[in-house]
Order: sequence, then structure tokens, then C-alpha cells
Amino acid sequence: MKLRRRWPSTLLTLVALGLVLALALLYFKTMIGQSPNFALSRDLIGQIKQLNAQWETEVLKARIAITHDYDPLVQPVQQINQVWQHFDQLSQQGHSDPAAWQASHQAFLNAFQEKAGLVERFKSHNAVLRNSLAFLPYAEDDIQRRLADLDDQQRLALQNFAIDTYDLLLSSLEFAQISSSDKAADILVGLNKLTVNKERLPPAMHEPVDILSKHVAVILREQPVVNELLERLTSVPVAERLDDITRLLNHDQLQADLQDQKSHQYLLAFSVLLVLLILYLAIRLISSFAVIRRVNTALQSANEHLEQRVEERTRELKEAQSELLDAARQAGMAEIATNVLHNVGNVLNSVNISSEMLSRTLRSSKAQGLGKAMELINQHQHDLGHFFSEDEKGKLLPGYLNQLVQAIASEQQGMSSELAQLGRSVDHIKEIVATQQSYAGASRLIEPLQVGELIDDALRMNSGALARHQVTVIKDYTQVPAIMGDKHRMLLILINLISNAKYAMSDLDEHSRTLTLSAHVIDNRTLRIQVRDRGEGIAAENLTRIFAHGFTTRKEGHGFGLHSCALAAMEMDGQLSVHSDGPGLGATFTLDIPLISAEGQ
Repeated sequence: MKLRRRWPSTLLTLVALGLVLALALLYFKTMIGQSPNFALSRDLIGQIKQLNAQWETEVLKARIAITHDYDPLVQPVQQINQVWQHFDQLSQQGHSDPAAWQASHQAFLNAFQEKAGLVERFKSHNAVLRNSLAFLPYAEDDIQRRLADLDDQQRLALQNFAIDTYDLLLSSLEFAQISSSDKAADILVGLNKLTVNKERLPPAMHEPVDILSKHVAVILREQPVVNELLERLTSVPVAERLDDITRLLNHDQLQADLQDQKSHQYLLAFSVLLVLLILYLAIRLISSFAVIRRVNTALQSANEHLEQRVEERTRELKEAQSELLDAARQAGMAEIATNVLHNVGNVLNSVNISSEMLSRTLRSSKAQGLGKAMELINQHQHDLGHFFSEDEKGKLLPGYLNQLVQAIASEQQGMSSELAQLGRSVDHIKEIVATQQSYAGASRLIEPLQVGELIDDALRMNSGALARHQVTVIKDYTQVPAIMGDKHRMLLILINLISNAKYAMSDLDEHSRTLTLSAHVIDNRTLRIQVRDRGEGIAAENLTRIFAHGFTTRKEGHGFGLHSCALAAMEMDGQLSVHSDGPGLGATFTLDIPLISAEGQ
């Protein structure tokens, strides 16, 4: 009979677990099988197309000598490589046809490499061609200048030579614009005539004629090569390969959307079944609520003394918090109060958790079963012997009471542990309040200071955050003598520097979070306190404005802490500086204060 009563509950439990497991598997499959960011991938392909078009435009500009700078021919290659690497990393998985994807991937790389090679060849040949074209007018001017130096009879004899030279120059420039075999033949004829006529020229003109002939020959040789390279460049199917990749991306996105739709349908079906099961269990739970409510009165009576202790602890907590707020207002030190309140907030979280655990234990206490058992006994108080020996419920009642006693004892032990934890938390808050109160005094009081104790107090103010972030603190200030100084300003600076160092190491592995605090006397005149962390470091451009008002590199920062520290250091005739070797290499904040020995006062 007992087994039959348990069978429906066991079956419902198995069904619920099965549904939860099915939902978890479907959700996991959906998350693992999520398609890549197709929109971003297509944007990257579009960027590559734009860069490819820009690349071809720069080649044409170089061809017609709009620009003589070849950097624009190199930059698109680098930019396409960068965008392609980003795209390649983004689209490693989620392809419905890996073979076609790999083929398109390799086809683009082959086309891109071929085009890059042709551009490199074009650069070298076009540079030689542009150089000769640019030098032609100077070479022809040199010849005309030397002809002008001859006497009238010689100039008259060489008049046809000058005309032939000018015609050759024009033919070469025209050939550079529109290349044809006829124009090439005319240039060859002009070169041959120039070679024949050179023998009739004075020796002083041989050199400029040779230079002109050399550059014309270079144009005649390089121009067809450049034209051929341009034709080959335009025929390389880089854009077509990118279009193939875009089509594959669209196909992959369609397949991924269909798979996600199917998974979502399964998730919806199993979710509906699970909701129905939960509703059924909720109905059963509501039906048993009447019984639970009848025993609540007995439970509250049994646990009144526990509630009283919780109320007393809560009252002590409120008093401690009130003392803390009063001390913070009297001190007039906003940064110190903020850190103290932050530590109190951490402890309050622990107190809230303990209070919630006690309340939850009281609401769901097993002691409620005691009222139900007593109700059964009262119903059979005239035939208890027969009830305990013959009735099925009566036979089970002694064992149930034994189990109930053990459960109640276990609950009381747990509540005692939570109360002890609550007491420790309240004591911790009292210690923080006492530390704050010890510094609530005049803001400009110069008094003897033990530097080591002052740094220890700053560490204690940040102890909660340092412990939570598992920061290892290294102390190096055992031999510092007592000095005269402004305790409140010194503490304000130290608390801010320690807090900033902790934030700077928040993204590091917990074994690498090391904070080093040192204090030394420099030349018997200056007290130097350094706070060194191994955190995210500071970029060079931020070193000059790290103490500016409103400047911060943290999302939740307000840009006031380090600025107020720098002002406090200046008010003490000191200086606060920072050094960092760069991002990821940590930072060192240095506070230099003129030394006023306590013995000298």
C-alpha cells in the first residue's frame, strides 16, 4: 500500500525530469548550433568588394599618372587581408556544404593572390614607363637648348632633325595614351632616323640624343606590357569569387533558420507539457495548503524566541549603521565614507542572506507536522491502544514522530548556525564603524602619524573588496619612522589608490593579483609611499591626464577620486605621480610628502 502511494509521485517526478532534460538538450543544441553572424559576414564581404574596386581605381590612377604615389596600391592589399582574416575567423563553422565553402574560399584566395602579383608587376613596369614619359620633355628641351647654342648655319642644317625629334616626342606621348602597332612602327622609324641623323650632329649633342632614344625605347617596350597587365588585372574574377561566397552565406543562413525554427517548435511543445505538469503539481500543493496553515500557529509559538533574537540582532544592525552614517558625515571625507559603506554593504549582504535563511526555515519548518500528528492522536484519544496497534496510520505514527524529532533538531541546529553567523556579521560592522569613528575629527589637524599603521588602516577599509577579488598584498614599510602629517588626507589618498589598484586587476587571473605597498624615506627629507599593481596598465596618452577632473577609464567611474587625491597631495605640499610601461604592464602610483619628523615637533 505504501509502495502504491509513492508510485504516482515517482512517476510524476520522472516525467518532470524527462521534460526538463529534453528542454535542456534542445536549448543546448540550439546554442551550440547557432548560425554565425551572417549579416556581419556579408558586411565584411561588401567591404572587401569596396576595397577591391578602390584597388582597381588606384591602378587606373597610376596608369594615367594622376598619382605618382604607389602606397594606395599597397594599402588595399593590407586592408583586404585584415578584413578577410576577420571574416575567416567569423565564418569557420555552420556551413551546410563544407566542400563548396572550402572551394569558394580557396578560389577567392587564388584570385586575390593572382591579382596582387599582377599589381606588383604593374607597379614595377608602370614606374619605369612613367619615369621615361616624365623625362621625355626634359630630354627634348635639352636637345633644343643645345641646338640653340649652335650658329645660324648649323641650326639651319639641323632644322629637319629638330622637327623629327619633336615628332618622335609627340608620337611617343600619343603611343602612351593609345597604343597600336601603327604608332609603334612610326616610333621605330623615328628612332632609326634619330640614330642615322645622330652621326651628322656635333659630338656635344650625342649624349642628349642617346638619352632621348633610350627613354623612347623604354616607352615602346613598357607600354604594351603595362596595357597587358591592366587587361589581365580586369579579368581576374575577384568580385565573382566574392559573389559566390555571398551566395553560400545566404544558403547557410536559410538552412540555419530552418533548423532553428524546428528546434523552437520542439522547445514550445516540451515547454507546454512542462507547464501543464507544473500546473498539476501547483493544484496538489494548493490542496495541501489548508493543512499547513492549521499548524502555523503551533510553529510560531515554538519559534517565538528565535524571532526575538533575530529582531534584537536587526536592531543592533540598524544602530551600527546609524553610527556609521553619523561618523561619515562628521568626518566630511566622502571617499573614505564611500569605501566604509561599501564594506558595510558587503556585510549587509551576508546579514540579509542569514535573515532570509532563518525566515525560510521558519516558514517551511518540519515542526508543522507535529500539529498534524497531534490532530490524529486527538481524534483517537478514546481508543489509542487500538489506533496504535491496528490502524495503518497509527502504526506509522511513532516512526513519523521519531523522524519529526530528528528533523526539528536538525532545523534548530541550522538556525543556531545562521544566528551565530549573523552575530559575527554584526560584530564585523561594529569594527568597521569603530575604525571610521577613530578618523572622525578635524580635517586639517597635523598630528603624529605611524605610517605603517595608517597604511594598515587603509587596507582594512578595503579588506572586503580585496578579499572578494582574492588580491595578495605585499607590505614593505616596516622601518618608516613616525612623522607629523594630516591623517585624513593621507588616508583619503591611500584608500583611493588601493581601490583603484584592485579595480585594475579585476580582469586578471586570481593567482596574478598582487598589490605591493612600500614606504621609504628619501634623503631624510621626503616620505615616499608607492602603490604598485600588476593590472591593466595605463596607455601613454592617458598618463598626462589621469589626475584631471572627470577623466576616468572605468565604465562605472566618476573621474573624481584621483583628482581629489592629487589636490590633497598638493595641499600637503606634496606630489602624486604615476608611472606605467603601457597597457597590460601594471602601474605604480607614488606619493611624495615633505618629511616632518614627529621628534622635531
